[in-house]
This record gives sequence, C-alpha cells and structure tokens, in this order.
Amino acid sequence: MARGMPILLVTVAGRKTGTPSTTPVLYFRDGDAFVVTGSGGGSMEPQWFRNLRKAATASIEVGSERMDVSVRIARDDEYRRLWERLLEVGPFFEGYRTKAGRDMPIAVLTPIR
Repeated sequence: MARGMPILLVTVAGRKTGTPSTTPVLYFRDGDAFVVTGSGGGSMEPQWFRNLRKAATASIEVGSERMDVSVRIARDDEYRRLWERLLEVGPFFEGYRTKAGRDMPIAVLTPIR
C-alpha cells in the first residue's frame, strides 16, 4: 500500500525497443478490471504509461498472482466515471491534475482468461 492505495506491478513492452519493463503502480478495482493512471505525480506522463498506450496486452502481478491483461485507455463517459472513482480512493490525484494542468490518463487492465 502507498498513500492508502494498493500497488501492482505492471510489465509492458517498450513502445520503441520492445523490451519489457516492470513498474510498481497504484491501482483500484472496477469489477474484474484493474485501473491505473499515468499521473507522474503531476509532472510528465510516465514512460510506462506511454508504453501502455501502444500495447494491446501487458502482464501484472498482484500479490503472488501474475496474469496477462488486455489494455484499454479509458475515454469519454468511462473516463469521467473512473476519474470520479479514482478520486474517491485517492483524492490526492486531483492535486496532481491541478499541478500538471492536464487530465491524467487512465488505463483499464482486464485479465485475459
């Protein structure tokens, strides 16, 4: 846990190199999906999120469980709904958005069964 939110490890191929890299990120659950945001603490969009934007799939580790996930970037109504949910569990993200002067991107990671 960090800042009151759980952490998962996301492994995604680099968008230019194709080399997988693993990053710890905060998340919340939305049904079966894991939801992450590329806040960069209110600075630039992080590289791991830029890589997710170009990936159809990634893998995550949650506790001792590892799984492959499909990647979808939230848009429009889904984005607004998930942003509100994110602020419920991590209100500090609003400060990041204010600092950055941009919307924080949100990715929905859905387990591939």
